Amino acid sequence: MHFLDQAKIYIRSGSGGPGAVSFRREKYVEYGGPDGGNGGRGGDIIFEAVAGLNTLIDFRYTQHFKAQRGTGGAGRDRYGAGGEDLVIKVPVGTQILADDEERSLLADLTQIGQRIVFLKGGMGGRGNASYKTSTNRAPRQHQPGMEGEEMYVWLRLKLLADAGLVGMPNAGKSTFINKVSNTKAKVGAYAFTTLRPQLGVVSHKGREFVIADIPGLIAGAAEGAGVGDRFLGHIERCRILIHLIDATGDDPIEAWHTVCEELEAYGAGLEEKPQIVALNKGDLLDEELMADIAAQLTEAGALDVISISGATGQGIDKVLDRILEALPAMSSVESSSGTNEEGEWSPI
Repeated sequence: MHFLDQAKIYIRSGSGGPGAVSFRREKYVEYGGPDGGNGGRGGDIIFEAVAGLNTLIDFRYTQHFKAQRGTGGAGRDRYGAGGEDLVIKVPVGTQILADDEERSLLADLTQIGQRIVFLKGGMGGRGNASYKTSTNRAPRQHQPGMEGEEMYVWLRLKLLADAGLVGMPNAGKSTFINKVSNTKAKVGAYAFTTLRPQLGVVSHKGREFVIADIPGLIAGAAEGAGVGDRFLGHIERCRILIHLIDATGDDPIEAWHTVCEELEAYGAGLEEKPQIVALNKGDLLDEELMADIAAQLTEAGALDVISISGATGQGIDKVLDRILEALPAMSSVESSSGTNEEGEWSPI
């Protein structure tokens, strides 16, 4: 399945049905009278966050969504049927943005089952029976029904994960997420092997949490260089970042500075999130050299430096322990799995 995290769609709620103009014509009903019924109400446009979706690819092929309009009223005081609501199912973490220059946020769906009535259907028109009074016994006026609302909106998906993997290209992020989860991310000996975000569920010491891996960042990523800038939004919701650094690179200290500067340039609080600095590829260097690089990183300002090897698994458990310390009592995957604090199933 292709990954798509942005889509522009057109939505329109249903218009109300027109009211009817009708008069009773039974032979034995003296004077008759108006009996035109009201029109039905138009259907609403509803967005619902559902489990099992992690892409907006469906909206590439279906971009227009219109709710059903209400049925018109009829004689004999028959009211028109209301139009059916149209429920648009989106992945958890989807934001609905206005189609303007600012892309202002209109709604944010962050929980499974969360629903929002985004556009209300038009009210049905009044039939002539509703206009009858003691002084107006044969009214002919009616209402056509209110038009539905319509607009273009942008959908933007921000993946929900507890921890996010960041780093320069070829830092070993895909190898790391493959090691700790069942994800089968592509691994290659060239830059930008990862072209789209990857999610992996990690089980560690009886707990489960989600890790997100985004494409590698390079200098200028916050301004659009490379492919990582577009996906930085997917780690905005993470509680902690795992910053992987290639210990065999030309300048690990400069690589750490570059990524930190890009996180700060992007904004959205990414630079304020707690970081675990994982000095990767320790299987290729001796312990003394790894310790020296870790000391340089600490001197440069890195707070929590751990030497690891994504290939052999060395030091990874220590990184996972740090992640658990930063998580609340219930991680995102645990809170959505239907279990309570005692581990028993619960519908809540």
